[in-house]
Amino acid sequence: MPAMPDAILMAPAEIALWAAVLVLAIAGTVHVLYRSVRRDPATSAGGLLSRPGPAAPNPRDNSPANNDQSGRSEPDALFWNVFTGLVVIVPAVLVPAVLSPVVGLLLFILGTAAALLTLTGSRRLDLRQKSKPENRPAWADAATRHDAVLRQWSRYELDPGRAIDFPGMSDVRVPQTAEFFRAMKEAQRCRLAPDTDYARAVERLEKALKAAEKASGPLSIGS
Repeated sequence: MPAMPDAILMAPAEIALWAAVLVLAIAGTVHVLYRSVRRDPATSAGGLLSRPGPAAPNPRDNSPANNDQSGRSEPDALFWNVFTGLVVIVPAVLVPAVLSPVVGLLLFILGTAAALLTLTGSRRLDLRQKSKPENRPAWADAATRHDAVLRQWSRYELDPGRAIDFPGMSDVRVPQTAEFFRAMKEAQRCRLAPDTDYARAVERLEKALKAAEKASGPLSIGS
């Protein structure tokens, strides 16, 4: 009986097709697993497989059925996403390996590299998202207070009556007004720059505005 050849030649287009399918499947599966470990809400909302499911549970419904459904939704989604990925990955490696062990080995190396690159890219993306100023803790509350101070200050610039009653609000020769403008500049810098204490800067700005109002004119802010 003639010996079986160690490898069957595969067309370049066929190898490229298997390689593309393998890379996409591994990238998607690793990304889903990484998001699950990071407890990202996107894990239960997307991934390799989108399955129609029951309507979202009402957060005000404390019934056992609702709690059970919400508790199982994310693990179920993760299972089906990973299962779908493996259904694609395993044949994408085994079929070429049966036809050509050399091609199978190359695809295995390619798949390993794709998994490592996807994991590295996902981690870098997370770090980039965390470094954005608006993703910092308490940033939204500080921004709301910051905007309120700016609106209050703009009334002295746009309302002629208030400009007359509080002439010092636009006069940087008044120490309190000069301090307010410095605090406003610092708050704006902290709003846009990462690794800054934005909430503390806004608190300083609020105090500086009150001090400037008190020192800028004879009338109180409530009159």
